[in-house]
Amino acid sequence: MEQWAKVIWSDECAIKKDSDGKIVWVWRHKGKAEKYLPKNVRPRKRDGGLAQMAWGCFFGNKLGPLVFIDQGITKEVYVAMLAQNLLGYVDALREDSLQDIIFQHDNASPHTAKLTREWLKNEGEAHGFTVMEWPANSLDMNLIENLWAILKRELHRRYPDTKYLSGSPAKVRSILKERLSTIWWDIGEEVLNKLIESMPERVRELREAKGWYTRF
Repeated sequence: MEQWAKVIWSDECAIKKDSDGKIVWVWRHKGKAEKYLPKNVRPRKRDGGLAQMAWGCFFGNKLGPLVFIDQGITKEVYVAMLAQNLLGYVDALREDSLQDIIFQHDNASPHTAKLTREWLKNEGEAHGFTVMEWPANSLDMNLIENLWAILKRELHRRYPDTKYLSGSPAKVRSILKERLSTIWWDIGEEVLNKLIESMPERVRELREAKGWYTRF
């Protein structure tokens, strides 16, 4: 747990105004015949399932910034976002005498682009952090996925009118940002500590699953 507490966990997430956190996983047989059956197709919403993209991170029991992204995430957008938000967070951690900081992100294209890798290498040397090598298809190992689930669940528990919000996309996203920020900063140290404490068990299950999914 001491090792996992030195990781900055990060990711992006698209949070739809109607994305209730009560997720149900459905396993289908391969093939278009079953994929496109009416019972397996979610109707498209008139507003396109309006969503707000966000990036967030945390380290140990210290919550990091929640950043809202209002454009497509390219390598340039991603690097600019990290420059504005990650570096200051790392510097604040080091001012608290925290060392051996490791930055984690998945293998999305903007994350693995040459521009991003070179920027992280240079800034890591300047600010005192390294970048974790992350295996593909490992959502169940990324602790911040649990925070996204909390955000979605609490959004609809605290603000049950969210899915019915109307108005321009800009107005709806403004309301979403305000509500999501409130929920994010209410996430306490106890939640983050429990996530870190879960990592040894997650790793054990991952090894036993031999490439298949885990209960996390």
